Amino acid sequence: MTSTLEPQTAPSARSQLSLSTAAARNLATTTKSVPQMQEISSRWLQRKLPWVSVAGGSYRVNRRLSYTLGDGLLTFTNVGTAVRVVPAELTELPALRGFPDEEVLAALADRFEQREYRAGEVLAEFGSVVDEVLLIAHGKVDQLGVGAYDSAVRLGILADGQYLGEQALAGADEIWDYTARAVTPVTVLVLTAEEFARFRDQAEPLRTHLAARRSAAERPQNHYGEAEIALAAGHVGEPMLPATFVDYELSPREYELSVAQTVLRVHTRVADLYNDPMNQTEQQLRLTVEALRERQEYELVNNPDFGLLHNADLQQRIHTRTGPPTPDDLDELLSMRRGTNLIFAHPKAISAFFRECTRRRIYPDVPIVNGHKVLAWRGVPIYPCGKIPVSDVHTTAILAMRTGEEEQGVVGLRPAALPDEYADGLNVRFMGVNDQAMMAYLVSAYYSAAVLVPDALGVLENVQVGHYHD
Repeated sequence: MTSTLEPQTAPSARSQLSLSTAAARNLATTTKSVPQMQEISSRWLQRKLPWVSVAGGSYRVNRRLSYTLGDGLLTFTNVGTAVRVVPAELTELPALRGFPDEEVLAALADRFEQREYRAGEVLAEFGSVVDEVLLIAHGKVDQLGVGAYDSAVRLGILADGQYLGEQALAGADEIWDYTARAVTPVTVLVLTAEEFARFRDQAEPLRTHLAARRSAAERPQNHYGEAEIALAAGHVGEPMLPATFVDYELSPREYELSVAQTVLRVHTRVADLYNDPMNQTEQQLRLTVEALRERQEYELVNNPDFGLLHNADLQQRIHTRTGPPTPDDLDELLSMRRGTNLIFAHPKAISAFFRECTRRRIYPDVPIVNGHKVLAWRGVPIYPCGKIPVSDVHTTAILAMRTGEEEQGVVGLRPAALPDEYADGLNVRFMGVNDQAMMAYLVSAYYSAAVLVPDALGVLENVQVGHYHD
């Protein structure tokens, strides 16, 4: 007897038993996010800088008069391994400051002899006569002095573009008060005092210039290079008190506000028909403003006119001793100014620094700033700033600063008020609708930064970020 119930056949793999999700979406309202943008960063520099409202488009920094002599960096050129100093750059040496004769400078540049030193070799010995000037074209040189009880002390690091032994050009009979030793392979250009004397005797303009410098009275100044304010203290009786006044710079620096701009275009059809659930114009504007703010922070760091990397005083720039940033390097950076309250570094530099801390079994603080955990050193927060560049050879810089007008520090600058202001220092101006039915908006951000006194900003340079310990 056969059954009347036949087994059901299994549905084929291609048959559909219910409504697909693709079709169902046609009847559903999706939940959407606002447009996302990977370029947006934390922008700690803009958030932590105190901003000063500028009423007239420029900000003048008045300072006490300073005398700055020979504190610049030298520039070199090379053809293969042969290095030559740029002749005009020799005026950065104190004895040649202000010397105008380019032909004489070119002839003098040819008199320099190139020398190579291996790491550990001595360039100048403590106690010996300063009989030559050395220009560092490439490499690092350690300055080692003698401390109490004849113990060695490290006075500093000299690197590319700096010099030592400049006293030899002034004819001063002095001795080296430190030992200069190569930390890395070093290329230097050397001119002996004897060779310089022979050249000077043949060049009448140079002799005249050096004689004028010797005869000029040394203007009294403090150890910061500012014009001295004569004071009397600790006296008794009725001595004649010194009379004085505070001299100002006659040509103080003015910082003009810079601008970042773009024209945002939105088609009227998009703005009219596709504004639900999000306003298209507002979202376009929001992302445009974010891009402008990112560019603004980049300019605050890297702009050659007012950027912090370029405006740090040369006396406030130091080099790492061994390459990677160590606690010793940051201690020295902090010691160069009073009241450092901000440190900015590329995230790779922060990682390199804390690798060195871990190696020494040092565990820095982790304070909470605006609800975010940040790393700190000696109580000073270290904020990441991806706008600080990392070079092709994996080196970067670390910025340390004191901020605020009251503290004579670093300040950001922006307009006091703007027409059609959208946010602080940023406005959006409607430019009309063109023949293609596109609305145009001019979006502008105005900004700058000022360093009120030189010691407000310091830079740790040549920071290696690719060094790892086994």
